[in-house]
Amino acid sequence: MIMTDAGDTARFALITERHRRELQVHCYRMLANYEDAQDMTQETLLRAWNKRDSFRGHATLRTWLYRIATNACLDFLDKRNDRTPVPSGLADSGSELPYLQPYPDRMLPEDPQESVVARETIELAFIVAVQHLPPRQRAVFVLRDVLGWPASKAADALELTVASVTSALQRARVTMRERLPDRRLDWRSPATHELSNDERGVVRSYIDAHERNDLDGLISLLRDDLRFTMLPGSGTVIRTAKDAVDGWLSGGLFQRGHDDWRGITTTVNRMPAAVLYLRAPDDPEYRLFAIAVLHIADGKIVELTGFDVTDKPWLDLPPTL
Repeated sequence: MIMTDAGDTARFALITERHRRELQVHCYRMLANYEDAQDMTQETLLRAWNKRDSFRGHATLRTWLYRIATNACLDFLDKRNDRTPVPSGLADSGSELPYLQPYPDRMLPEDPQESVVARETIELAFIVAVQHLPPRQRAVFVLRDVLGWPASKAADALELTVASVTSALQRARVTMRERLPDRRLDWRSPATHELSNDERGVVRSYIDAHERNDLDGLISLLRDDLRFTMLPGSGTVIRTAKDAVDGWLSGGLFQRGHDDWRGITTTVNRMPAAVLYLRAPDDPEYRLFAIAVLHIADGKIVELTGFDVTDKPWLDLPPTL
């Protein structure tokens, strides 16, 4: 694929651009950070242009681009882990990933089945679990178990032996089973991304409890063993509803019973979420405060991950109401 003139450049951009969204999701699974995934997707397309003469058509263009994207992410992880290493005992220490960001559903590929975007492989719990794999083991797992590549194809992309890929995948599966013990292990079968009536009802009740300053109503929505994290920040994981509520009260929320909240329902990472706005006493407008991403089971919130989204324009949230 030798391209030199302006027409070739435009044609190359056209045929690679159609893969941008699925490549970005792939980079997000590898990196857990939307902004980094954007950067690495752009880096992938730049590397592809610079290496265009090496594309001989032995593999599909899509496979070639995924190979470049995977290695771009591995190069990035080498640098990021040197700068901000993830502790080996992350889960046991009660810390969360400080660089985790939500992924806007509007930026997902339009055809979930064609691009292998199953609900389970974009949910926060899955993304966090994958981050506990060493980088090359992570790449093997995503290529093999998420994208469904054969071992020989993954080995070629990562310049490993088939035996090394097989061994890495076995170790990765053990870790993923430990991190996601209640999840099915066939992530290549796309699941629906529509919210259930149960999920919609819980999100509406969660927002309503804020707007009415109904702390008891909010508590009634939380399962006792709630897992709560607020990012960015210390990333400390709170593991009971009582501790979460105590933290909110000590932080001044719901303390006086007259906080002025508004909220809207949305989805990120194919999960139900509530966007919360708070109005100060002398402010005529409600200002964007945070987004709460909820994992709901049997009518209760079992995981609540809060994100400060005031400087995240890519989420396309109105700054005021």
